[in-house]
Amino acid sequence: MAVIDIRKAEIGDAPRMATIAFSAWDTGIRPLLDEKPGHRENERQRLSQAAGMNWQNAIVATLNGVVVGWCCRSRRRNYIPFLFVMPDMQGHGIGARLLNRMEMILELEGADRVLLETPADNVRAVRFYERQGYQILALRTEARSAHEPFMSVHLEKELHPFDGDIGED
Repeated sequence: MAVIDIRKAEIGDAPRMATIAFSAWDTGIRPLLDEKPGHRENERQRLSQAAGMNWQNAIVATLNGVVVGWCCRSRRRNYIPFLFVMPDMQGHGIGARLLNRMEMILELEGADRVLLETPADNVRAVRFYERQGYQILALRTEARSAHEPFMSVHLEKELHPFDGDIGED
């Protein structure tokens, strides 16, 4: 029987995290965008850089020791910029487990809410977040640097921060 574990990411996970991010983007988001020359390679580089820069704030899901998904948080606020699961592993609860664990981490740090965003046309992702208890706050249409202009959905979930001491035995 396959065992899925969630653990803190390590620097050696960054290349696999980049591969997962690009695979998920390539199958889930790229079909929603207008194809432009060099766009796929630019996105591959952007996601590789994102994985390399964010592994310290990330957790990974492993299946029999192989990283199959990851989630990270922003260093400065209660924002989740990345949640990716290998396309062939999506729909098996891995993304929900990663998201739930990241929310628990934020709650233990005292966060009372968490924010994230996803492309509005990525209906599967929007529905996933809604099933996880997120509510749509706003739609944004302005383009971000290095990104194709698209409408994004901003979502928020209320958390229940831990109120007490975390003591050692």
